[in-house]
Amino acid sequence: MSNQQNPTDTPAFYIQNLPIFGDTILAPMDGFSDSPYRRLARRFGSALSYTEFINARDVLNGHPHLHQRISYSKEERPLVLQIFDNNPADLLKAAIRLRQCDPDVIDINLGCSAKSVVGRGAGAGLLCQPEKVAQIFRSLSQALDIPVTAKIRLGWDEHHRNHLEIARIIEDNGGKMVAVHGRTRAQDYHHRADWDAIAEVKQALSIPVIGNGDIHTAADINRLLKHTACDAVMIGRAAIGHPWIFERMERSQVTPLMLFETMRLHLDAMLQFYDEKSGLILFRKHVHNYLKGRDIPSALKHRLLTSNEPQDFIELLARALEIPV
Repeated sequence: MSNQQNPTDTPAFYIQNLPIFGDTILAPMDGFSDSPYRRLARRFGSALSYTEFINARDVLNGHPHLHQRISYSKEERPLVLQIFDNNPADLLKAAIRLRQCDPDVIDINLGCSAKSVVGRGAGAGLLCQPEKVAQIFRSLSQALDIPVTAKIRLGWDEHHRNHLEIARIIEDNGGKMVAVHGRTRAQDYHHRADWDAIAEVKQALSIPVIGNGDIHTAADINRLLKHTACDAVMIGRAAIGHPWIFERMERSQVTPLMLFETMRLHLDAMLQFYDEKSGLILFRKHVHNYLKGRDIPSALKHRLLTSNEPQDFIELLARALEIPV
């Protein structure tokens, strides 16, 4: 397991004046990239920690679970708080309030394709409103003393691909980095990601560009970097249950003992961050991904996924992976 990069090493790139050590980044994923998993990904080499997206309305009006979204530990730094809304004024007020949490970066979500988000004109819905994007980045970059960045898609659909326009607007109005998911909103997570379009954004901008989309294996990381010349690669679904991808390891290289020790470490972090009952229940969605490709009897896997006691889960996991405990 890798440690975080030595600060004396040469940065891969800078977000304004913030040095970034490494060229792989865990993507913000609702329900997955919480503080426990961000910490784990950082230990394996993820260069940045993006929070799950934060609703600006929750920041301004209060929400019972907001503290879990904005909580982080020092080992997660550099820490990016990602927010979304369709109202430039509310985004500004939320960003100023979140600045009190001392993040390293504020990121605006322009890529979420969920109906509940785009239906109110937020996330990828903002791609249809370039003038709002300009207003958002102009006001936030002027008001904040930390970098403001964005995660975007290629556009609303194949007939409205405006990734170059949006990316240039972000840079021209003070944005310091752009992460590009190589699909439109209409494509969601279907169809092949367009790496050529990501390369176009990289060629058009002078700020760092992060490529995202169709990273399935560790080998894909270098392929995307070579194809697009991006500064780093953002990894989403392929990192769920496989933090070793940040070390450029394939799933086939992960031994049962490595898997057991990492799952136990992750579970312990979940239990500490949430509570014993909630932590184990929330961990279950990771278990299926950790065990992907492993030949485990279905009855035993079912017991694992329905276990209500952490110690019982650990004993069942050891049996499933044939690890003596």
